[in-house]
Amino acid sequence: MSTTLSVDNLSVIYDGYYALNAVSIAVEKGMSFGLVGESGSGKSTLLRAIAGLAPVSDGTIRIEGETLKAAKRSKALYRDVQMVFQDPYGSLHPRQTIDQLLLEPLLIHKIDNGEKRISRALDEVGLGAGFRFRYPHQLSGGQRQRVAIARALIVEPSILLLDEPTSALDASVQAEVLNLLEQIRRDRNLTYLMVSHDLGVVTHMCDHLAVMQNGSVVERLASADLTAGRVTEDYTRNLMIASKGFTREVACS
Repeated sequence: MSTTLSVDNLSVIYDGYYALNAVSIAVEKGMSFGLVGESGSGKSTLLRAIAGLAPVSDGTIRIEGETLKAAKRSKALYRDVQMVFQDPYGSLHPRQTIDQLLLEPLLIHKIDNGEKRISRALDEVGLGAGFRFRYPHQLSGGQRQRVAIARALIVEPSILLLDEPTSALDASVQAEVLNLLEQIRRDRNLTYLMVSHDLGVVTHMCDHLAVMQNGSVVERLASADLTAGRVTEDYTRNLMIASKGFTREVACS
């Protein structure tokens, strides 16, 4: 299986502070890779750096073997890598209808057949055509996050960056959205890089994961090893203790 996303010795520095310090990960095509760690460990910064939203100080990012250049990232690469943010309300323009929100990325990337693509995207995330002319404030939290997922999918990316995509939702809606994301990954053969503070979510959704602390990766392991407690770092053990009971079937209902 080929590596579709690789990060090598990546550093992000803000005013002398290392938000990321020589981070390296590799994600195989069609796989789901998780990032866990306490708040401030650098998980979201890594996603933002890959998405072009955080300044890279050193190191390299490669998508399908192509090295990303911060100043010359092509539209094709921006299309290929899409991000779903934690807060579905904050990531959607409150004065645009769902139709306008979904049309905007199509216009940016000069993709035609907008009517067909919008209908397909809404159907794929479990929302019908009746949602097209509603505004974000007229939707529930789960419905808004489904719109955010549809907006990411509509340009047909190969990689989704998921930054705590269900943490703002209640437990029952969280399970629905996680199951939706897993179904979409299988149907489209997408590659996921997913941040979550919830070890139950990560072990359910992801094949492998990296544990981050203070901007660095301190351990890499398979989700099955985390579930079985086969870890080597005390920091990882402490995360497990803090998340006691994390093996619950969070997304199987």
